[in-house]
Amino acid sequence: MAINVKSGKKTDPSTGLVVSWSPAKEHDDPKLFLLVIICLAINIVCNLICNITGIPFYFDCIGTIVAAMIGGFMPSVLVGFLTNILSTLLFKWIFGGDSSNLYYCIVSVLIALCATLFAQHGYFKKLHIKMLIPLTCFIILGGGLGSVITWGLYGNTMGEEVASSLAGRIYTNVINDAFLAQLYAGMIMDIPDKLISTILAFIIYKTYPKKLKPTKDRIDVASLAKKGLSLSGKIIIAVTLIFGIAAAVVTGVSLKQFRQTMVESEGKYAMDTARFAATLIDANKVDEYLTRKESAEGYYRISRYFNLILNSSDRIQYLYVYQIKEDGCHVVFDVSTPDTPASETGDIIPFDESFDEHIDDLLAGKEIDPIITNDTYGWLLSAYVPIHDNLGRCKAYVCVDVSMPNVAEVERTFTFKMTTILMGFFIAILTLSVYCAKRFIVRPVNSLAKLAGDFAYTNDEARKEALDSIKELEIKTGDEIEQLYDAMAKTTKDTVDYINESQRKNEAISTFQSGMINVMADLVESRDKSTGTHIKNTSAYVEIICEELMKEGLYPDIVNEEYKNNVVASAPMHDIGKIKISDTILNKPGKFNDEEYEIMKTHAEEGAKIISTVKKTVESDALKEDYLGEAENMAHYHHEKWNGKGYPCGLKGEEIPLSARIMAVADVFDALVAKRVYKPGIPFDDAMKIIKESSGEHFDPVIAQAFINAEDRIRAVTEQLH
Repeated sequence: MAINVKSGKKTDPSTGLVVSWSPAKEHDDPKLFLLVIICLAINIVCNLICNITGIPFYFDCIGTIVAAMIGGFMPSVLVGFLTNILSTLLFKWIFGGDSSNLYYCIVSVLIALCATLFAQHGYFKKLHIKMLIPLTCFIILGGGLGSVITWGLYGNTMGEEVASSLAGRIYTNVINDAFLAQLYAGMIMDIPDKLISTILAFIIYKTYPKKLKPTKDRIDVASLAKKGLSLSGKIIIAVTLIFGIAAAVVTGVSLKQFRQTMVESEGKYAMDTARFAATLIDANKVDEYLTRKESAEGYYRISRYFNLILNSSDRIQYLYVYQIKEDGCHVVFDVSTPDTPASETGDIIPFDESFDEHIDDLLAGKEIDPIITNDTYGWLLSAYVPIHDNLGRCKAYVCVDVSMPNVAEVERTFTFKMTTILMGFFIAILTLSVYCAKRFIVRPVNSLAKLAGDFAYTNDEARKEALDSIKELEIKTGDEIEQLYDAMAKTTKDTVDYINESQRKNEAISTFQSGMINVMADLVESRDKSTGTHIKNTSAYVEIICEELMKEGLYPDIVNEEYKNNVVASAPMHDIGKIKISDTILNKPGKFNDEEYEIMKTHAEEGAKIISTVKKTVESDALKEDYLGEAENMAHYHHEKWNGKGYPCGLKGEEIPLSARIMAVADVFDALVAKRVYKPGIPFDDAMKIIKESSGEHFDPVIAQAFINAEDRIRAVTEQLH
């Protein structure tokens, strides 16, 4: 397998087919940056136009969808997140007010991820009915989730967005549920917004210049299903855990600090209000107020002022003046509220248990810090400010109670806002982290792994192409990844050089080995003056038979290119046992007598013994079992017959090794057509007829038929050899 890294394609030299492979491309970075800038500008400009002209749409996700279609998940998420941040800043700069866009960043990034997934699955290739599926998701996210966020921000007020008026009408005329009214209104208003946005995004996508399109960054969902966790998956988990822990700590600390600040702020507000109210009372007249009540001079005026103070702020729950004595709190002034009527002047209110630790200070006329209580009158923050007469004696306390549920509501809103911002920020950070990890770690490592896995050692050309592919990869990360690449490139080059050198040595050894075999075979042949070129001839016939078996798919579990090479190479040794036969018998011009024939038959076992002795001196198992193993089989069993009537062991059928059955056909055929000192060669057709007639008796019928099927090649070789 060869990989052309510069072209981003991988080709298989054996087929020439291109296999998909996309390594990291550094020249994509400017294209990605340009895409983000263009899509951001589309979102910001379209959203500003809607705000300035009062069009009841947002059009703030057109660029996000375009980025998803063209660039994939990283640019789309980045565009979605930055759109909300920049629009918030621009809204404040242009319109001079606060914008809630920042809290909707989670909606934008989810739309980005959703658009990317649908783009990967081909939903935006053309305008089609199936585009309604991503459109529905956009409406649910933009209108549905957006309405939930609006509800979290504004509660029953139904927000400050274009859907608020429609929500009010739905609430009044259709459904008496403010939340559902807001939800339905948001989704209804989002239908034309997202429909137009998707169509415009599709048009921009189709007209965007191809030369400016970067390689699309995909979300590899399938990798999550693979055995084991990928490096990208581990990075996602690590970033999620780190960000989750950090966000939890930051949120917890911020919430605690916010709560403390809110309590301090409410306490200060209550104290300031109490101090202001204290300036309205003449402490020297407190006893007169208690005895004469409404008839006391100034009593009515003070009561009216207290009512004005209480009604001036929703934060103040109760406003009253108590004179603290041993028997309880003596009411001097008390202001009625819609829920709680005022106590009568002179009434004695028992101390609540929550005041037990402060009673001594109150009796002593000391100023105390605001107290938070949760008792008869609810969850309150109470501020007590003493008022003193001309002699410096504490005559009473002006008390202001601030409702803590109001603080809790502000705290809930703060938590909700922080959560929405953090969620959007988390997805954006996670996306950038995964992109950077893939760009600088995963892709280089995958490139190295892919090249290593596809590295071909089969021949010189394949090794050269694979080595060139590693050189062309040119990983330049400036860190340990680059060091790994350099080490791999060097190791691979050294390995290839070693393989090439080993192959040259093996070829030399193989050439020497083949030469020695031929020398030994020639030595035997030179002693047997009756055989002529029998060894050379049988090797040629054996090769033809093996090739025909492979062509017809016969004995596929055994016969392959390697098997053929081993059998053909070892075929010359099939008669090596004749070296043990005396020249008198070996070169007898006439027919053997029984005794001579029995001696001649021993050449099969003698040949097997010779090769077995050679095998004991060889260390290579492959050479023993493959090459010399087949040589031993042919030498020992090439005179065995399919019907079991051969020699030396009387084997039959498939008990006879396949190489010996092949040699049996080649050996007999050459003996038939060859001219001997004691006989002439018979015609080719007659010899072929004998082979056919002996099929199933002398020869393996499958091999005999393969030999007959290759008649044209056999004839050509026979004419050349004889």
